Amino acid sequence: MIPAERQKNILSLLSKHEVISINDLAERLQVSHMTIRRDITKLEDIEKVISVSGGVQLTQVLDREPSHDIKSVLNSGEKSCIGYMASQSIPKNSSIYLDAGTTTLEIAHHIAARDDLLVITNDFAITAYLSHHSECELYHTGGRVDKANQSSIGNKVAEFLSSMNIDIAFISTSSWNLKGISTPSEPKVVVKKAIVTAAKKNILVSDSSKYGLVATFHAIGIKCFDMIITDTDFPHNAQNELEENGIKVLTAHIDENTVSIKKMSIAHR
Repeated sequence: MIPAERQKNILSLLSKHEVISINDLAERLQVSHMTIRRDITKLEDIEKVISVSGGVQLTQVLDREPSHDIKSVLNSGEKSCIGYMASQSIPKNSSIYLDAGTTTLEIAHHIAARDDLLVITNDFAITAYLSHHSECELYHTGGRVDKANQSSIGNKVAEFLSSMNIDIAFISTSSWNLKGISTPSEPKVVVKKAIVTAAKKNILVSDSSKYGLVATFHAIGIKCFDMIITDTDFPHNAQNELEENGIKVLTAHIDENTVSIKKMSIAHR
C-alpha cells in the first residue's frame, strides 16, 4: 500500500473513531509503528490530524470563537492555575501585555496585589478588574470594539502596541497546534502579529482543550513563543517536540488551594 492510500485509510478510520492508538493503526494497516508515525507526521503537516495522549484524532475546525461569557465558565480550574503560574514568572518592575481572554483575566486576578507593574491590555474585563483592584499602572489599547469578546481588535490596537516597549506578552488563543495559533477573526491577526514584535518575551497561555483546533486565519507561528503555559492534559509527544525546538513548556496542575486563594483575594478587594 502506497503512503497516500495508507493516509487516506487513516483519515477514513478516524472519521469513525474519535481517537485511535498508534498500535491499533499499525495492526489495522499491517505496517510498522514507524511507518504509521511517518504517515501521521505527514497528515499533521497539512493539519488533517493531531496527535493526542493515547493516539491520534482528526483536527477540529473552529469556525466561530466563543463569547467571553461562554469562555468564562469553561475549564475555570485549569485557567486559574495557568494564571497563577504565569503570574509567578513576572519579574519586578516589568511592563506586561495581557491579551484579551479569560485565561489572561486569571493572570490579572493573581497580580492584583502588585504595584510595581505596567500593564497593557486590549481586554475590557481585565481593564475593569485592575482599575478597581490594583495599583498597577494601566493602559488600554483602544480600538474597534468586539462586543462578544469584550475586547478591542484591528489596526488601531496594532498601532498602539507598536508604539510600546513591552517586557513580556501573555498571549491567548482559542485554537493552536504545533504550527502556531489561528483565529476565525481576521481583525485579531494584526493584533497578534503586532504584540509578538513589540514584546521582548512572548508566552502563550492556553488550556489543553484548545490544542488541536484550527481556525481560518493563521496568526502567529509557534516559534514566535519563548514559553507555553498549559495544563497537565497537554499531550506529552507535543510537549517533547516543542521543547526540542527550544520552546519551554510549563504544565499547571489543578490546585484547589490556588483557586481558593484567588477567590479569597477577589472577595476581600
